[in-house]
Amino acid sequence: MARSGADLAFLATESNENLRVFRGLSAGDVGETAPMSTRTTSIRRAREGDIGSLSRVYDEAWREAYRGIIPGVALERMIAGRGWPWWRSALHRGRPVAVVETGDTVVGYASYGRARSRALGTDGEIDELYLLPEYQGVGLGRRLFRAVRNDLVDYGLGRLGVWSLEDNLRAGAFYESLGGRRGPVVPDRIAGVALSKVGYLFGKS
Repeated sequence: MARSGADLAFLATESNENLRVFRGLSAGDVGETAPMSTRTTSIRRAREGDIGSLSRVYDEAWREAYRGIIPGVALERMIAGRGWPWWRSALHRGRPVAVVETGDTVVGYASYGRARSRALGTDGEIDELYLLPEYQGVGLGRRLFRAVRNDLVDYGLGRLGVWSLEDNLRAGAFYESLGGRRGPVVPDRIAGVALSKVGYLFGKS
């Protein structure tokens, strides 16, 4: 039986397939040598002690991804709004946040749960998936995506969607490389700026 979005939880057991602890990166996932290939990397549920790291990932990933897409003032406004109070509230909101950690450093995160609106036409949704720029392109994003997707499937949310700004071609290519199908394109506003976003769909339509 599918559970409600508030009940979704990363099952924090080392034996769980979604939370596998692994060393290095496989050639199939990477396609290049990972700079942290000798470190232990794991995916786990976020906790309050991660708030500083989550804020850093959001800050650096947004500056790298959206500079030139979101005007500077609006971009800074969005980043400034993700301080400690916002993240603390997010971690207690009921939607899971998973982090990918290499060594003792959180280098990325994903938030997800039941689809927040009908516009995607899916059961589940990944709200955000970001990595520090220096850890992009080495397979960690794929591993995080797959872990989150598996968790959603375990809770009966097999049809998955994720929104991305239409002008963010790199993100679009990433989701398409994972098998995502380009779906609805809708207008959005970010910090008062009108932009278009596109949904990428996974699973049976």
